[in-house]
Amino acid sequence: MNKQEYILLFHSLFPNFFENESIQNLPEEYVFDEMILPLNEFDIHKYDKLLDRSISFGYYDGDLDKIQKKVEKVDPDWVQYFNKNGKIYCGFIDGEVASFCLIDDKGTHHINGRKIKVGAPGCVGTLPEYRNQGIGLTMVKHVTQKLKEEGFDYSYIHFTYVASWYEKLGYRTSIKWNKNGIK
Repeated sequence: MNKQEYILLFHSLFPNFFENESIQNLPEEYVFDEMILPLNEFDIHKYDKLLDRSISFGYYDGDLDKIQKKVEKVDPDWVQYFNKNGKIYCGFIDGEVASFCLIDDKGTHHINGRKIKVGAPGCVGTLPEYRNQGIGLTMVKHVTQKLKEEGFDYSYIHFTYVASWYEKLGYRTSIKWNKNGIK
């Protein structure tokens, strides 16, 4: 896809995004990335981190209140999204949540006559005491592989300021934006 097609996809995924009051209230100097990975190009071995054997990954099926307390430690604004309707995936250490994200089906979109199915890891976080060990990025790697296995065409990262982190898995910045719109 070219930049114009990425812009069309962005507006299809997030209609009226820049009219949102929380976006309009961001400082002008804050610039964010939208990132994309064509899943036919995804290589699960691009990022291989040797992790401790006590670390495992999988869907969260525990008490919502418990996961919400973990999410609150990373970003209180995200707690609302971790609810009974969310598909939650986690990294666990000895059975306890160390990292988490949502797996979102962003739907099928028509871009210049092509149908593309888009999925996304969202609200990706690692608890402060478990950071810098590779757990979060390995979790995103697993989620990206799951999206590929489920037949999605693209994996999409929305509203990030850590593009270099996601690039380790092959995600590329498609557009940049600030509160005034796409740059």
